[in-house]
Amino acid sequence: MNNKVKVVIPARYGSSRLPGKPLLILKEKPIYWHVVQRVVEAGVSLDNIVVATDDERIKESALNEKIPVEMTSPEHVSGTDRVNEVVNQRAWSDDTVILNVQGDEPVIPPELIAGLIRFSLENRNYPITTAVTPISTVSELNNPNIVKAIIAENNRALYFTRSSSPFNRECPGDISYCFRHIGIYGYSVSALKQFCSMPEAQLEALEKLEQLRALSFGIPIGTLVVNSAPQHGVDTFDDYERLKRLMGEL
Repeated sequence: MNNKVKVVIPARYGSSRLPGKPLLILKEKPIYWHVVQRVVEAGVSLDNIVVATDDERIKESALNEKIPVEMTSPEHVSGTDRVNEVVNQRAWSDDTVILNVQGDEPVIPPELIAGLIRFSLENRNYPITTAVTPISTVSELNNPNIVKAIIAENNRALYFTRSSSPFNRECPGDISYCFRHIGIYGYSVSALKQFCSMPEAQLEALEKLEQLRALSFGIPIGTLVVNSAPQHGVDTFDDYERLKRLMGEL
């Protein structure tokens, strides 16, 4: 894998819904460890991966597992800000591609990570990249908890919304142009720094979607279309139990 590609895995201890979730155990290893393994399986060497945490317990665990780790401020509002702090600490060059892979996604497909890396390297005209997948049901389209991506020509993201969109006027039941957003991002270092220096955008505040800051201030986002969405990560204890069942532990 290209050494100009780095992967940062935000692993925050203080989740409001499930405190300490990066250290919850699956198959005798903490959740964040499984995320690191998925990134390694995608072809990224361990020395190009950094766990970004706000807690000494996670840092100590990562050091014991011989995984690169950086302490970051507990005041960060988002994982993106945490990733940006690591970028500044490590002084990575502006043309480096950074992937933000969430630390609560232990079963994220390595193929998705590798695909977004390739897409980011092959489409450097997009300083930010992400992934989407086709929406398959109307109920999914109408669910405000599922973020819809409006995709224009050349895989350019036009908008992200919680509303049902886009609408086919000639064939209202047609959802073939409807896509679900998958929350994995690639950034050039220069775009990440620019993004984190910007104030919250009005549309971002309305929809509670961070990516709308980039679009609002004119930073283009490219989208990789994949066949299916990955398994949901760990937000609640029920999610944790579900993944334990999936991994054969219950």
